[in-house]
Amino acid sequence: MIGERAIDVVRVSFGDVHGILRGKTLTARAFESVLRNGVDCSTGPYFFDTGLDVVGELFEAGAGHGLDELTGAADFVLVPDPTTFRVLPWTDGTTGWVLADEYFKSGRPVPLSGRHLLKRLIGELSARNLALVAGIEIEWYLTRVIDPVLSVDAVGRFGRPGKPPIVAPVNIGYQFNSELYGDQLDPLLHKLRTTLEALELPLRTTEHESGPGQLEFTFDPQNALESADGVLLFRSAVKQVCARSGYHASFMCRPGLQGFDASGWHLHQSLFTDNGENAFMSSQPEQIVSDLARAYAGGLVEHAGAASVLTTPTINGYARASADYVLAPDRACWSVDNRGTYIRVLGEPGDPATHLENRAGEPAANPYLYLASQLIAGLDGVDRQLDPGPLRIDPHTDDAPALPSSLSEAVAALKADHVFRDRAGDVLIDYLVRIKENELGRYQAALAEVGPTAEVGCEGVSDWEQREYFRMF
Repeated sequence: MIGERAIDVVRVSFGDVHGILRGKTLTARAFESVLRNGVDCSTGPYFFDTGLDVVGELFEAGAGHGLDELTGAADFVLVPDPTTFRVLPWTDGTTGWVLADEYFKSGRPVPLSGRHLLKRLIGELSARNLALVAGIEIEWYLTRVIDPVLSVDAVGRFGRPGKPPIVAPVNIGYQFNSELYGDQLDPLLHKLRTTLEALELPLRTTEHESGPGQLEFTFDPQNALESADGVLLFRSAVKQVCARSGYHASFMCRPGLQGFDASGWHLHQSLFTDNGENAFMSSQPEQIVSDLARAYAGGLVEHAGAASVLTTPTINGYARASADYVLAPDRACWSVDNRGTYIRVLGEPGDPATHLENRAGEPAANPYLYLASQLIAGLDGVDRQLDPGPLRIDPHTDDAPALPSSLSEAVAALKADHVFRDRAGDVLIDYLVRIKENELGRYQAALAEVGPTAEVGCEGVSDWEQREYFRMF
């Protein structure tokens, strides 16, 4: 394909712990050898939190993360997965793209890799003669760039991102599902749709949400790995196409801009058997879902706190945990077709499309870790036959356990959850905790510097959050 289509270069990419694509661009000639041998890459991205603050001790044995291979920020090896190869249409068809798996030079999979974790869990699920099928539904913001803010005094440094771009809304919003707003944005949305179709991403719907320029894209159900890979490519493609057209796309949950609503990532999921049957479908008229699905939901409810670090990994993601957002969950419970709940049940007895929807995630989440968290929690529920409790009509009642209202609460829950530690491994859990605690420490230091009585941002979103997340996520 590279030869036939005269492709000049290939981007070899991987998703870092934050779900941001990183990697190298290779000439087509060099890529041929990389398919056989992989390509060396710096372990630097493993040391960065969301603001590229270095976390760890590079020149100590294990680099502070218990991995000898990281000492001195030595190289690791990116091994392309040829099944993910695409040609990027916005580059006039001259640039190829491929996802890669991360290995140390010994051949050992990097234990900090979300893709490796998800693949391992998928393998363990396959041993049960089951497969996870996921449907993706992500909200994000489209704005028009007024000033990219690229002056010298806007440049940041490690641990302090530069100033965010100055943008304007593309409409005034708050006309939910407005066809008028959709039509006004259609020239760019058409470009995005054709791009995603060319990338073979199974786009299903596009719609205008509540906020100004807030959009929701949904995708057909796919197997778990295809879904996670697709999210990485989708977010990156949208940001790049919009940037080339004078717009800014952001998957930050709640931008610090007047009147901008919070965005979510709703993950639809079900387990299918080897013979293609939906294992969540109930065959009993009195049960809305199967016993397996009920126990799986029980695990999601039981481990909701620990999973939050993986489903809602940024400080800003907890902006949805507010009484202002009644359609965002604040309690660990489940309900039937209820948009205010944590786990929404969709389907009925005999319905082959029966599934569960997790409504707690944020658009910036690492897709591999998000899906992995569901398998870790859900299968523990299956193994222990956990009860998710009664189906709620009002999902905000005080008698249900509270979901974390901040990243610090979520980190504390993850540290205390032995199931997540056992299934994901000590190295990865300790790493996630340390990375997130560093992010929290920088945030708290920034607020202390501003002072408790000073204006810290727009509508409760701090200037620190806008710098940290708006441009890169």
